[in-house]
Amino acid sequence: MLIGVPKETKNFEYRVGLVPSSVRELIAHGHEVIIERNAGEKIGFDDQSYQQVGAKILSTLEEIYEKAEMIVKVKEPQPDECKRLKPDQILFAYLHLAPDPKQTELLRASNCIAIAYETVTSSDGGLPLLAPMSEVAGRMAVQAGATCLEIRNGGRGILLGGVPGVLPAKVVVIGGGVVGTNAVRVAIGMGAHVVVIDKALPRLYLLDLQFGSKISTIFSTTDAIEEHVLHADLVIGAVLIPGASAPRLVTKKMLSQMRPGSVMVDVSIDQGGCFETSKPTTHQEPTYIVEDVVHYCVTNMPGAVPRTSTVALNNATLPFVLMLADKGYKKAMQDNIHLRNGLNVCHGKITCKAVADALKLSYTDAMQMIA
Repeated sequence: MLIGVPKETKNFEYRVGLVPSSVRELIAHGHEVIIERNAGEKIGFDDQSYQQVGAKILSTLEEIYEKAEMIVKVKEPQPDECKRLKPDQILFAYLHLAPDPKQTELLRASNCIAIAYETVTSSDGGLPLLAPMSEVAGRMAVQAGATCLEIRNGGRGILLGGVPGVLPAKVVVIGGGVVGTNAVRVAIGMGAHVVVIDKALPRLYLLDLQFGSKISTIFSTTDAIEEHVLHADLVIGAVLIPGASAPRLVTKKMLSQMRPGSVMVDVSIDQGGCFETSKPTTHQEPTYIVEDVVHYCVTNMPGAVPRTSTVALNNATLPFVLMLADKGYKKAMQDNIHLRNGLNVCHGKITCKAVADALKLSYTDAMQMIA
């Protein structure tokens, strides 16, 4: 199979779909790989490093989309990229379609096979291609929140861990999954007082076993969220419903009762955000203020540490890329239900129920499309 890797075009996005070691593995399996010029240059993977393992370098994004049978990238294709997709061309990337009807319609119109990293599953019920970026985003959320708490950034002017004689900041993490767990780990390490809220008692039990008395675990109710958010210095939204839009758990009314200079970091923003006042921001302009509360809602948080993120992502995606390239998408998905769960759009049909429900579109079972 001929696999193409375009240079990412989203704001401040320097990650790349395949690193040289992944390219070498694909070529060893008999496939061809074409890379857009300077696709990985910003993170230390220059064109020569790809050529040394057998990849061909092409000058433009247009050439990549015209020639490749499968496109492997990181972030969702931008509108001009969607219009370059061809019937039967495989797209393998993060898509986050539930809050993005425009991208969904463009993918449907292209008649491509669009597979979303974030809905590929694993035998233990996890999301293995989302997990690496969730780990990065969870750890970064505390870093970003601590910076936003500085007075020059509109925050309360407090240090997360305090100092002897001064109380630490209160950090409330809503959601105890991969993002939340990693946020908790870093917040504890910085000396903050940490509260984690989740609706799954088994998850709270595991967090209690892992962190013990270093955190407070709270069962999620509207009352509990309100009680802890109102007195928080930093709130981290780490809620995920696979493939679907995130529920809005923190209302604008709550914001008006929070202390001025408090900070909210919404890691769920890729799925629409879990705060009522959330709207997507960029690394260049990451924050805005509503009701004197600082909001950080960057949609590609791991893009701030692109080399770490790219290598971590490739470790997870390579087995699935090989599966698709070796077998073709139909056989690969017939053989592997977890990869099949990643199929979101196929020949104009929505094949992910969560996406179809979120966008109020008709749903077609993936097996029907690959039979």
